Amino acid sequence: MKKKVFVCAFIAVCLSIVAYGTTAYFSYEDTATNVITAGDVKIELQEWAIPDTGGDPVPFEDVVDVQPGMAVSKIVEVKNTGHQPAWVRISVDKLIQLAEGVEGDVDLSLIEFDINDQYWIEKDGYYYYYTALAPGNTTEYLFSSVNFSESMDNMYQYSKAIIEVTAQATQVANNGDSVLEAAGWPNAQ
Repeated sequence: MKKKVFVCAFIAVCLSIVAYGTTAYFSYEDTATNVITAGDVKIELQEWAIPDTGGDPVPFEDVVDVQPGMAVSKIVEVKNTGHQPAWVRISVDKLIQLAEGVEGDVDLSLIEFDINDQYWIEKDGYYYYYTALAPGNTTEYLFSSVNFSESMDNMYQYSKAIIEVTAQATQVANNGDSVLEAAGWPNAQ
């Protein structure tokens, strides 16, 4: 009798193992978590100046007592601080605020820049950097000096010249074969 009970128990255990294995075979479950992060496009506008005494560039600071015919050192570059290559463009706006009480028609052409057209091209009010800017790299300078014409007359005495530089970037990946074909610029019209 003990043998029959043992054989029946053994058969029951074998059947339950086969049933469990079959159930496990048809109901396997697992979870995988995948994180996909979009690349970032970040830039930093850099403005430098060569001191009058010479030497290495230092961060640009406002200049006082500019005279007609002077050239003021102002080096404008863009650094890619993101993790993806970027197309870069810069806009440069000039403004002359005449001294209090002085009236007249301001001539903005009296202020000029030495644009680096070897690496930059002007189109639609922007200067576009010819090549894609790799992460961690810095563009060649857009310009390195602001030149004040010798023909500035006394109307400009004690006036203030304001140079506003704005840099923008957009992704390179799947965004045209050149900077002029790229889309997705900030504030694009």
